[in-house]
Amino acid sequence: MKKIAFLFPGQGSQAVGMGAELHREFDFVREIFDMTEEITRLPIARLCFKGPMEELTQTVNLQPAMTAVNLACLAVLQRERAGYDFCAGHSLGEYSALCAAGALSPADTLRLVFQRGVLMNREALKHPGAMQAIVGLSAAEVAALVEEVRPLGVVAVANHNTETQIVITGAPEPVARVGALAAAKGAKSVALKVSGAWHSELIRGAEAEFGESLKAADFTPAGKTIVLNVTADAAQDPAEIRAVMARQLCSPVRWYDSMCRLDAAGVDLYVEVGPGRVLAGLQRKILPRDSAAAVCNVGSLAQLEAYLKQF
Repeated sequence: MKKIAFLFPGQGSQAVGMGAELHREFDFVREIFDMTEEITRLPIARLCFKGPMEELTQTVNLQPAMTAVNLACLAVLQRERAGYDFCAGHSLGEYSALCAAGALSPADTLRLVFQRGVLMNREALKHPGAMQAIVGLSAAEVAALVEEVRPLGVVAVANHNTETQIVITGAPEPVARVGALAAAKGAKSVALKVSGAWHSELIRGAEAEFGESLKAADFTPAGKTIVLNVTADAAQDPAEIRAVMARQLCSPVRWYDSMCRLDAAGVDLYVEVGPGRVLAGLQRKILPRDSAAAVCNVGSLAQLEAYLKQF
């Protein structure tokens, strides 16, 4: 039997039109969108299907919108009784993964991501920040540059995405300085279009309040193995998962380590469940060159049909 991992994308994978095809096709997908709109009081379906992109990309809107589409894609796979053994999600996508693993209900998942978006947006307005992707240096090299620049202000590693793709986060000036130092070492440094310094001390003010929301959510023992961003390790116990998720807001996303953990567990097939191809692209860079594992996407009906034909 193939070992299968479902991977769920987060912010950055959005596109106007996402989920529209599944929404037209399936009653149960429409129910997911209706539930999301009831919880958030936002026009999630309109934002996903018609945009505009600028409005969709606002963190308050995007977090529940992305999650609704991820859960819709998951529901379509579950309806087809598509089996899977492992779950992981990138930052925001980790909440969809918790739902897929059976640790959270869809309703609690949506409540949490909506509250997460509201609080992150509030802190970003108080403490403007920036993020840059650095490509071409190791995690240790980027960490050394961050330490060198830290006296100038808040700066940290936000995501370790592949062996040599690291995202930094923090106040605009120190982030720009680290980017310039990385470029001087021959790396490529790209400013990201984000509305805040995610996974940094600048949004620490959201942590305590979000912790209360996590306490109110009903976490249950995970039925599938979930590998968490903060630890790059598996967790099943509800109290442990809740405690780790309380740290996720301001901690680095250890995606590279998480995917290496899944590779070591012998995963044969990685499925990006949701819009876009960001995680599939990262996975192809992460897997060893001699790996026989396959990577695919399920974000549309055509991709779903292609996926199911493999079995």
